[in-house]
Amino acid sequence: MSETKQSALLQVALDFIELDRALQVAEEAAAGGADILEAGTPLIKSVGLEAVRALRARFPGLRVAADMKVMDAGRIEVESAAKAGAHLVHVLAAAPDATIAEAVEAAREYGAEIVADLLGTAAPKERALRAAELGADYIGVHIAIDQQMQEAGGGEARALELLRQIAGEVQVPVCVAGGIHSANAARVVESGAAVVIVGGAISKATDARKATAEIKRAITEGVSISTTLFRRVGEDEIREILKLISTANLSDAMHRRGVLHGIRPIGEGMKLVGPAFTVRTAPGDYAKPVEAIDRARPGDVIVVDAGGVPPAVWGEMASRSSLNRKIAGLVVDGAVRDSADIRGLKFPAFTRHVCPNAGEPRGLGEIGVPITIAGEVVEPGDWLLGDDDGVVRIPRDRAVEWANRGMEVYERETRIREEILRGDTYGRLAELEKWEKPR
Repeated sequence: MSETKQSALLQVALDFIELDRALQVAEEAAAGGADILEAGTPLIKSVGLEAVRALRARFPGLRVAADMKVMDAGRIEVESAAKAGAHLVHVLAAAPDATIAEAVEAAREYGAEIVADLLGTAAPKERALRAAELGADYIGVHIAIDQQMQEAGGGEARALELLRQIAGEVQVPVCVAGGIHSANAARVVESGAAVVIVGGAISKATDARKATAEIKRAITEGVSISTTLFRRVGEDEIREILKLISTANLSDAMHRRGVLHGIRPIGEGMKLVGPAFTVRTAPGDYAKPVEAIDRARPGDVIVVDAGGVPPAVWGEMASRSSLNRKIAGLVVDGAVRDSADIRGLKFPAFTRHVCPNAGEPRGLGEIGVPITIAGEVVEPGDWLLGDDDGVVRIPRDRAVEWANRGMEVYERETRIREEILRGDTYGRLAELEKWEKPR
């Protein structure tokens, strides 16, 4: 085992806005072997430095970090954090030299250490060297969560490359944060990290103690422990993520946008995932929808604008044909018939209406063009997710980001569900009264 692997520390970022929940996860993380507990920026902005005081009081044997992201007023902010009990105070390396110098001086006077976070720096290597020269005790390589959502692997490859460059140049230890989990923590250490900062993979885990212990083992033993959650995907894995999450997760992630209102599954338990293969037709004209079956690719969802009214443009025979072609499902803003047969086939069909009468195949309409359903423009290649609650559309140019953000919602709710199962209530956990908008 290498010296780097043995000496790397695990810092747990408590990025909550509720202090009680942060302290509960801190208890579990401490039991799992965390070395440093971090009052995350959202927590400090929500409850102030009381979060640091609470962590210091409850965990006297552990180091406490305050992710202040100091950008100005270096002395007063670092002094305040240190007096509250922080051993480590995070400042932004993008801050002016004068701010970093003031932060370092205040830290020296009050027995704290400075972490210079490279988040948002235009020339990270150069800025790392300068921050170290100004007296920073640690340099932090950090991939922002919003960047993680837009990049395959959550920006892991970029982070590791930057980490290797900086760890080989600066004469102070390097921390790394952003998208770290049990499967990649060992790679982070191998690339030169002295402190591994983990947020969601611990704070959103149903058992934060177990999650902490697994990541600690990955760090100390240099092993990769596979995980389904807490990873960020690229184009090739969008389908797998959407299969896991719900339309409710996705709607929350997309700020309630993308819902195809009024479109419902014809049976319970249906799940629809795939890129849109679009069809525009007249009410009851089933020619173009049926023709689309032979033109769509396996895994596509046939999406039909049929004017939002009956007669039906789809039935059992079209569904059987679609299964032969491995079509992923159907969305019709119009009508479907033979619903019992389609349910029996377990073909994911979502529609506005169900009726017994079909129209005539007149051949009106177009295939592979933008269409409008429930006020939402659906373009070829947009992604669709459907389940018992309805259907949500993801614009193709943001599919990676929204799939990842939907996964993040799923992960966060997994932890909240566990806390409710332990006997708490959603209203108390979310502190709803505190966060009501002033009238």
